[in-house]
Amino acid sequence: MLRIEGLTKNFGELCAVNRCSFEVAQGAIQGLIGPNGSGKTTVFNLITGFYQVTSGKTFYKGRDITGLPAYAISQAGIARTFQLVRVFRRMTVLENLLTGPKEQAGERLLPGLLHTPRVHRQELEQLDRAWDLLTVVGMARMANEICGNLPYAELKMVEITRALMSDPELILLDEPASGINPTLVNQILDYIRKLREERGKTFLVVEHDMRVIMNLCDRIVVLNYGEKIAEGTPAEIARDRGVIDAYLGV
Repeated sequence: MLRIEGLTKNFGELCAVNRCSFEVAQGAIQGLIGPNGSGKTTVFNLITGFYQVTSGKTFYKGRDITGLPAYAISQAGIARTFQLVRVFRRMTVLENLLTGPKEQAGERLLPGLLHTPRVHRQELEQLDRAWDLLTVVGMARMANEICGNLPYAELKMVEITRALMSDPELILLDEPASGINPTLVNQILDYIRKLREERGKTFLVVEHDMRVIMNLCDRIVVLNYGEKIAEGTPAEIARDRGVIDAYLGV
């Protein structure tokens, strides 16, 4: 599904990511971990076009997407969430979800002003899809709540669900469990598993909580100082001496 080869990003004299290479298989839930400042979010920004690469390549489903703008990568089928939640806080949950779909005819000036039959049809389709996703995640009762009034954990769910509105095949989650109590963390993890099992989604997950990573992921890639230092199953990573020294601190 995703392959990065020799990905490198320099900020002046600082090398944030150095010749990083790994693959994500279709249908996988793969973790990307490492200490603070190890380059995890930078890798996300490079994959999704928020940063331009210094060198290296990114391939999605065999297609070279290196250097494409963020909107083109999103349209290709990759969605992401952010380390800090980014939602429209003055809009309702349902309205936030309706900003997610790609290639909406109503976003163009003339069709939007005329409210053509195509625009009306798409709006109804997207409403149905939004209600379906809200039902799956158990948030249908909050559809008309203003996002600014919601707790942080539920805003995380809104952001993940909005990302799904573009019908991506690959979803990059940046710390989905951060700042959330264990009960709600379990709900989010169940949601991710359900999306993989029932809807065929593929995930690449950055997360600091090792319990989350070990229980959720099929494989894990470990970064340190911008370089990949290990890759393997959760059991292999848990006993890797280099990972223990660099990340686990025991």
